[in-house]
Amino acid sequence: MLASDSPLRPITPVLPEVLIGLVAFGLLALVLMKVVFPRMERTFEARADAIDGGLARAEAARSEAERLRDSYRAKLAEGRAEAALIRERARAEAEQIRAEALAAARAEAEAIVAAGREQLAAERAAVHRGLLPDIDRLAAELADRIVHEPGPIHSAHRGH
Repeated sequence: MLASDSPLRPITPVLPEVLIGLVAFGLLALVLMKVVFPRMERTFEARADAIDGGLARAEAARSEAERLRDSYRAKLAEGRAEAALIRERARAEAEQIRAEALAAARAEAEAIVAAGREQLAAERAAVHRGLLPDIDRLAAELADRIVHEPGPIHSAHRGH
């Protein structure tokens, strides 16, 4: 039996159904292209803009953070340099004060030593002046004793 002889033709489409299907497909395609696809495109663009905007804001925030970090580091370095300069000035000033104090102490010590030497020389001269009459008197008494009193020296000379 041939397929064309059978009363049912399952593969052959019915022309009115095909026409209705084509019209329905055309209307669906038209609605999709005119209404749905543009809305979807706007949604995708809005989402892409939001992502790009978020990335741009994140990049701007990162740039600002880097700028602030660099500014902070620069101020920190400046502060450290200033602190080092202040410390160096303080060391130099302390060294100068120390040198001045040491010079003043040496000068004072030299003045005290000089005054002590002068006082010692003056006292020595006063003692010498005070003892000269006593020395002369004692020397005269001793010489007189040696000459007038017999002693072991005189007796040793007499025996020979």
